[in-house]
Amino acid sequence: MQKILIIRFSSIGDIVLTSPVIRCIKEQLKDVEIHYLTKKQYLPLVQTNPHVSKVYAWEDEFSDLILKDLKAENYDFVVDLHKNLRTIKVKSRLRKKSGSFPKLNFKKWLLVNFKWDKLPDVHIVDRYFEAVKSLGVKNDDKGLDFFVSIDENSFKSRFGSYEQYVTVAIGAQFATKRMPAEKLSEILSSIPIPIVLVGGPGDRDEGERIKALLPEQIINNTCGGLSLHESAYVIKHSLLLITHDTGMMHIASAFKLPIVSIWGNTVPEFGMYPYRPQVPHSFSIHEVKNLPCRPCSKIGFQKCPKGHFKCMIDQDVAEIQAQIDEFLGDFLLFELEKNKK
Repeated sequence: MQKILIIRFSSIGDIVLTSPVIRCIKEQLKDVEIHYLTKKQYLPLVQTNPHVSKVYAWEDEFSDLILKDLKAENYDFVVDLHKNLRTIKVKSRLRKKSGSFPKLNFKKWLLVNFKWDKLPDVHIVDRYFEAVKSLGVKNDDKGLDFFVSIDENSFKSRFGSYEQYVTVAIGAQFATKRMPAEKLSEILSSIPIPIVLVGGPGDRDEGERIKALLPEQIINNTCGGLSLHESAYVIKHSLLLITHDTGMMHIASAFKLPIVSIWGNTVPEFGMYPYRPQVPHSFSIHEVKNLPCRPCSKIGFQKCPKGHFKCMIDQDVAEIQAQIDEFLGDFLLFELEKNKK
């Protein structure tokens, strides 16, 4: 029995993007047991994955105890999908064979600071697979996995139910990734079916602003009221997700629904756009191109460094609405024909 440890400490999207590596190791290697090391707050992302036998929670204050437990596991191989000082510490203590991936930080720095795009046109998932190349593991091109686990009866009693709805993930860790409520409301004003807003507690007020700006529409603001898995359940059963460049975009990529992604200060060239090799035309990317200040960061800021926030303010509302209409077209046509009968 081979025992393999995968390391990815954060964050939501990055961890979800490791799921193909997990699946392919499990399916392509004989007699393998997979363990996963991540930060404590991200355990729910991995614990429901049936391919993972054990998940370890990293906490800096207990690092020596955790490393002692990991060393006792006597791993055959360590898959480093984070590649930072912390993972170097882990690998040096375990003293086992390991593999990592090209992080391309210098090339990202060149793009952010000089707008020199030297990055390869390769998704980060495909770069992750470099870490397991020596094991003979290859990408099966089946996309991402996310295994939702909730109490459906309890959830439905709180959430209510809509037969058809559009989900909008309004949050993002950094403000420069989030479209302002006024601009987002313009886009949502053309949607003829109920809308469900998902996000964290800090997005609740923004959700209420959107509702106030669209008083004629049916909008359920669930921000701050759902667990991560409950939000994933909402997304999975919707007709469409509208999202920023966030972890929810990557969770949605594991499900069979169209994705409309709206990009602010970050750019798809970093290699973290929706990953769907099996259905590459099931998502759209909307960005303000040719802005001399973009990308201003590979992650984001809490305020536009230039003060104008053109990467969101100048988004083409009509273009995004047209894409939403196209993705919803088959459903809306079916409903129209049904109502005529």
